Amino acid sequence: MITLSQAGRGELLQPETFFWCTGIEDTFITAPWPASGRTLDEYALTQHYERWSEDIDLIAELGVKAARYGIPWHRINPAKGVWNFDAADPAIERMLSLGIQPIVDLVHYGLPAWIEGAYLNPDFAEYMAEYAGNVAQRYKGRVHAYTPLNEPRITAWYCGRIGWWPPFKRSWRGFLAVMRGVCRGIVRTVETLREVDPNILPVHVDATDRYRADDPHLVAEAEFRQEIVFLALDLVSGRVKPGHALYDWVLRNNLSEADLAWFGAHALELPLIGINLYPMFTDKTLSRSTAGKFRIKMPYADAELIEGISKQYWERYHAPLFISETASVNSVARRRAWLEDSVAATKRTRESGIPLVGYTWWPLFALVTWAYRQGSHPPPYYLKQMGIWDLDSNLDRKATELVKVFQDYISQGNGSIGIRAGLPLRAP
Repeated sequence: MITLSQAGRGELLQPETFFWCTGIEDTFITAPWPASGRTLDEYALTQHYERWSEDIDLIAELGVKAARYGIPWHRINPAKGVWNFDAADPAIERMLSLGIQPIVDLVHYGLPAWIEGAYLNPDFAEYMAEYAGNVAQRYKGRVHAYTPLNEPRITAWYCGRIGWWPPFKRSWRGFLAVMRGVCRGIVRTVETLREVDPNILPVHVDATDRYRADDPHLVAEAEFRQEIVFLALDLVSGRVKPGHALYDWVLRNNLSEADLAWFGAHALELPLIGINLYPMFTDKTLSRSTAGKFRIKMPYADAELIEGISKQYWERYHAPLFISETASVNSVARRRAWLEDSVAATKRTRESGIPLVGYTWWPLFALVTWAYRQGSHPPPYYLKQMGIWDLDSNLDRKATELVKVFQDYISQGNGSIGIRAGLPLRAP
């Protein structure tokens, strides 16, 4: 088994590579909700800013050697040209001292408030690249893996399609305008990271969805939405060109041939793709009510979800994959069942030949739901128990039986996740 630091750009990933991982929910939305005046900073709401040392000790207690860890751009770069790493240095240094490799999450939805227009700012991509370059330079030779931007499709949806987050657009044209800004930022970030340290491993993480239709009249819509699931990765890797399923649609809805040519000229490799999937959210079924209203249902999925989603991504990209987020919700028994079933599915996936090289239970402890920003109750009211540890009403971390189960999986090595069958990590 090799470490992320040894993996570098991904060329050294071997069939036996596997890493266990966790992370702390790090959504940062700096724009206040108009009615409540509230922002959404998960680290503040769960007291991670005060309890960071305790929380990182919990990560170490699990025995993982890697952790997805977000750093708050809005605190590190509070004004244009102003830099302060006090909100990142202690936690990063603590993880490194404990032998935990951070997969640094550079952008997790929210941006510093000084970037006017958010992702539509004409200089956004360069601001993001400058930020990434400063971070990479600070931790050069010690931090080896970075996620440029978590869930670009979800970012474009909330910022451009339904208008919850800046720049508050509410159309498919808005969605694509945000997607263009997001993906340009990802590309320029990876280019800048490589300039600082060519051995950095870019880890591209997006939310997965699997669309189906009960109504035969909605099959085409389900196929369209399925293609949108892959749009961010397709853009940054230069795949959106004549013949692509969405080529004509994006040209009709705010992207230009010059945009697509730019992505083609700056096409990125995808050395490691992170897939975020949840049994309660990822499977989506399109239907119409008896009154004809369009509906999207989310039936609770079984662990075949792991195998099915992994197969989709492997066949499309032929790149190493890892589960970058998964969890279930509510009772510990339900969470344990998903942990056991999803690890078993991970083993089956690897034994089928797909290079699924890591598993992340996300989050480490409960999160405060996004409804907090629109609400009026204190943070504990909005807690969603999805973690290996629970949070109580005082936000104290309470171990569940999942701690021991997760530790046991890690200690079993290949016994729990199998040895990947002999297919190449990439297509010839």
